[in-house]
Amino acid sequence: MGLIYSNTDLTSSSLVFFFSLLIISPSTQQKRRSEFGKHCNFSNGETEILESILPSDAYDEQYETKKHTATGVDTTPHYSESEVNTERVVLKNTSMQHVEGGWPKDVDPTEQTDVKRYRKKVEKDEEFQFAMKTLVPRVQRCMKQNNTVNIYEEYFQEDNDTDHCSESPFAKGLAVFRDPSDVLTRSATSVNWHPEGSNNGKLAVSYSVLNFQDERLNNPNLPSSSYIWDIKNSNKPIVELVPPSPLSCLRYNPKSSDTLVAGSFNGTISYYDLRKQPNGTNGKVQPALSSVVEKSHHDPVADIFWVSSKTGHQCVSVSTDGQMLWWDTRKLEEPIDSLILTTDSKGGGMTLGGSSLEYNTEAGPTKFLVGTEQGIVLSLNTRNKKTNNGITVFDADSGKHNGPIPSIQRNPTHTKYFLTVGDWSARVWTEDLKVREECVIVWM
Repeated sequence: MGLIYSNTDLTSSSLVFFFSLLIISPSTQQKRRSEFGKHCNFSNGETEILESILPSDAYDEQYETKKHTATGVDTTPHYSESEVNTERVVLKNTSMQHVEGGWPKDVDPTEQTDVKRYRKKVEKDEEFQFAMKTLVPRVQRCMKQNNTVNIYEEYFQEDNDTDHCSESPFAKGLAVFRDPSDVLTRSATSVNWHPEGSNNGKLAVSYSVLNFQDERLNNPNLPSSSYIWDIKNSNKPIVELVPPSPLSCLRYNPKSSDTLVAGSFNGTISYYDLRKQPNGTNGKVQPALSSVVEKSHHDPVADIFWVSSKTGHQCVSVSTDGQMLWWDTRKLEEPIDSLILTTDSKGGGMTLGGSSLEYNTEAGPTKFLVGTEQGIVLSLNTRNKKTNNGITVFDADSGKHNGPIPSIQRNPTHTKYFLTVGDWSARVWTEDLKVREECVIVWM
């Protein structure tokens, strides 16, 4: 081992090096096995110079001056910066129409019997009565506040003639769904949206030729298929319905959106289950069940609706042959009930052909509205079959339409009002008036 000492006061030519050399004796030293692993025992002693080397100028030529080097040092911590592309978040605006309140799980709001039973149970509860006593004063105070301020008051009557709208309202077509059949041009006889609405974006369309003695009906190549479309893709339908006869109307099952019921041109009823689509059929679906011609309508089915039932498999159809038939889609061999659309069930009445049908569970699970070819509106209540089979005839004189009624629909909010369209006019009716000849309230 060598130790070097330097004196910084001397010049480069007079450096003094002191080396202490440890001379190892070539003699062999022996050590016992028991002394292995013991700690060294160091002790202080006198300093002893083993070798002294005097200054010499012989190595001056080999001396090199070290160049100065600038080095920066700081105490600031260093950070690294990196960028990452995260998954894009897609934002969209959604809304919800609150129609029904928060019902328990065991209560189906579409079943009127369950709703009435639950309401009677709640109304008998003491907590409900106490809550009503608490809420009534608050509602009365809010109503009085509304009456103190005229919310319809016009503050700027002088500027009523000024039109502040920059552009007139307009509607823009987003997509066109054309009949995929290139053989003949057919009419879209019925359009029905998927029960889930805009969340699903599907609609079923039936295509047929309903003109009496039309030449196209004699064509053997007349297609009979109807289609289900996706509103995001108008180029090709997603499902093709292949019925035994062209469909004149169809409707989704509101309780099971994978099933449909349809009425055909030959008067039969077909039931479709989209879950039973065979593999390799390119989206073609055959009817799971179909009614027989002998026990079906004798004219094309005008309209069809699913009715409220415990099983969720019952539907009702109407046709211009004057019959209204109830069906169970689990067995379509024959209808489970039938009714003749006549103005007087005792005899002497006129049989009417049904051209449109309306059914809304909010108005009542047993109430139906039928528009006829003769322009007369019929109201049916199956609970009151003792009186004219439950049929009530609305204005059959001056208030009726002068032609067939192709469409009839209830007001979704106030179900006692309904709208009919026919003979280039639209009329609003009400069920509250006792005199049926005066039930038309608006003509357009």
